Amino acid sequence: METTYNFLLDLALILLTTKILGLVTRRYNMPQVVGALLAGLLMGPACLNILHETTFIHDAAEIGVVVLMFCAGMETDIDELKKSGKASFVIALLGVLVPLAGGFAVAYFFNKPGIIDSDAGASAFLQNIFIGVILTATSVSISVETLKEMGKLKTHSGNAILGAAIIDDILGIIALTIVTSMADSSVSLGMVLLKIVGFFAFALIAGVAFYYGYKKWEELTNRPLHRHAIMVFVFCLLLSYCAEVFFGVADITGAFVAGLVVSKTQRTQWLASKFDTISYMLLSPLFFASIGIKVVLPAMNGKVVGFTVVLVIVAVLTKVLGCGLGAKVCGYKNYQCARIGVGMISRGEVALIVADKGSALGLMGSSFLGPVVIVVVITTIITPILLKFVFRFGPNGASGTGALASNYEQIEKYREGEMEK
Repeated sequence: METTYNFLLDLALILLTTKILGLVTRRYNMPQVVGALLAGLLMGPACLNILHETTFIHDAAEIGVVVLMFCAGMETDIDELKKSGKASFVIALLGVLVPLAGGFAVAYFFNKPGIIDSDAGASAFLQNIFIGVILTATSVSISVETLKEMGKLKTHSGNAILGAAIIDDILGIIALTIVTSMADSSVSLGMVLLKIVGFFAFALIAGVAFYYGYKKWEELTNRPLHRHAIMVFVFCLLLSYCAEVFFGVADITGAFVAGLVVSKTQRTQWLASKFDTISYMLLSPLFFASIGIKVVLPAMNGKVVGFTVVLVIVAVLTKVLGCGLGAKVCGYKNYQCARIGVGMISRGEVALIVADKGSALGLMGSSFLGPVVIVVVITTIITPILLKFVFRFGPNGASGTGALASNYEQIEKYREGEMEK
């Protein structure tokens, strides 16, 4: 009986600690998402070892990030996203190439007998390239939640970050496929590219069909109904499932595309308010805490610690410089370049997934796993802090908090009847 219902205790501890630490971080002018991340680290194996990743936590966290990206899609200005499309590609491309080169250079220097001995089966060249591939990853969910909390998701910089992050995911998949195909002959690059193109063709057809069908259904009713929210969520989940299972594209990409489709409907604000509540109450705290709970820090010697320090610095600087340079080339102002570069720093759970896949294929030695985990932890925690800092410079931009109450503080104000008109 005790084992069966342990998930209830886990859930209670996660919600309690994320809220308490969220309030603490807000008191010190930091985004509350930092508190949720710290709660997972504090309660997980890295510190107190009270909570561990379970099937329930993993699955609920996955739903959490899907809802988060779905809401981000609903809040995105499609016209603005179209305008930043070419720029987003350039930003994402340089945001992949520069970290790839930086990671390779660091690994090339440290991954040698006598410095750090590797037990990986692949050649040293492939191992070094793979470290670079890990650094190309971007976990946009961290930046999205922070931008929503600050009310800056609809700024030019916020749209550029969203667009670049989606393209970054695609480029990251291609880079990972190229490296793994060199280590595993069963992986076909051509098939992966074909699936990516196939997904966007499928998403376009499914999105148009759903949009016109749902729009017609909305017009038949004079008021919003709960069944409307259920049906758009079904569409989100189905598109996320198809993206991951049939096309090998991240489920969050499918969720974001579904959100974009719903954003063009009549009652988007009402729909968003429904998802905001469940996200605030349950799913978002679970997702962000789960990232910290996954972290296990292995023992490391002095040389590995040195590699870790250098890798963290390179991981931060290469994203800021690469994405910032891409934004500058595309005509963004300096303060916008800084915002975009910082918004792409976080590696989050994406880098952990990539690292785990590489370890299984013999592309990364066990000595390098610890440094990668630390890179994930540090970049995940500092991204919200740095984002809030860089958004202090330059004009406020276009968004403000807007009508969609999608962050913790705004929802609380709704309930207290204090939301500004």
